[in-house]
Parts: sequence; C-alpha cells; structure tokens
Amino acid sequence: MSIFTRGFSGRGRDDNPALPPGQYLTEDFPVLSAGPTPTVDKADWEFTITTETGETHRWNWEQFMALKIDQVDTDIHCVTRWSKLGTSWRGVSLDTLFADVETSAGYTMAHSYGGYTTNVPLDDLLDGKAWIAFEFDGEDLDPEHGGPARLLVPHLYFWKSAKWVRGLTMMENDDPGFWEQNGYHTYGDPWQEQRYW
Repeated sequence: MSIFTRGFSGRGRDDNPALPPGQYLTEDFPVLSAGPTPTVDKADWEFTITTETGETHRWNWEQFMALKIDQVDTDIHCVTRWSKLGTSWRGVSLDTLFADVETSAGYTMAHSYGGYTTNVPLDDLLDGKAWIAFEFDGEDLDPEHGGPARLLVPHLYFWKSAKWVRGLTMMENDDPGFWEQNGYHTYGDPWQEQRYW
C-alpha cells in the first residue's frame, strides 16, 4: 500500500532551469512510502555494511554520532515529478563509513527497517555523493521522512535515498530492489528522466 500526501502542485520546469526535465518545483516536502512508517528507537538503531565475503561493519547510534558529520545543502528530485531545491541536511558521508571496508564488489543493496530495499552502484555512494542523514532543516529527521536516519543520494531520484536505512550489502551484480522489481528504472538519473524500465 502506498501513502501519498499533498505537494504535487507547483511551477513547471520552464520557470526554473535548475529543475530536471518533467519536474515541478514544490515548497512542501511530500511524503511517499511503500508501506507504513516503522517505529525505530535510536537505542535499537544500528547501521551495517556487509561485504561480499560476509564481513560486517556495524555502528550503533552513539558510535554513528561520534563520526565526522557533514552539512549537506542540495536539491532533491522525486520520480513522481516534484523537486525541492536548496534542502539542508546533516549526516555522515558514506566515504567515512566505507573508510575501513574492503570490497571488490561494485554494487550495493540498501536495506531499511520495514523491509524496503533499493540498489545503488558503489560509485554513486562515494566521493562526496551520499550520506546517512539524520537531520533535515535544522531538526531531527521526522519518522515520516525516514528518521531516525535515511540514505541521502541526491543526484538520483529520491526513491534511491532509502528511508529508515539499517544497512548496505555489497553485491557483485546490480540486482534490483523493491521499486526496481516493480517497474522503476535500475539507476534513476533525474536529468535523463530514468523513471521506469
């Protein structure tokens, strides 16, 4: 069951060339989810990276918050055609989390509390391209937007920025996640309008 809220009206791309093709500007932050919002207590939260050999790196909330935290100012674009420009986040870079991870695999599967999955190439998570975000617009990330922490991959459509993220599993092949198995594009570049297969 999908949950949708307001936020789908706005000005078209012709009014702002910063918008990818087919997108509309919104001042809201629409909520779209593939199911109900899970309740994740920070005391129980854990983030893991599991390599193709089965080695697992893990951080609890306290360990995660002790890492270097970045300020991220970026635009976000949803496959349902809304874009929100100039958003402000705080989070831990995937570069930091992968610093001690040895892998030769080129792909990842993001796993969320609640069962959601999405595939992302490793190259799209490194070199300052992705974060595990825990704060939006100066406030703790609301559960409806993926709190306590979500993946943030702003150069791809926002379904790749998995809410309630709990871990990444390294993969040799680019296997599809939840929405990719249900007709969404495997990669999801907004500037190429890679919405669906």
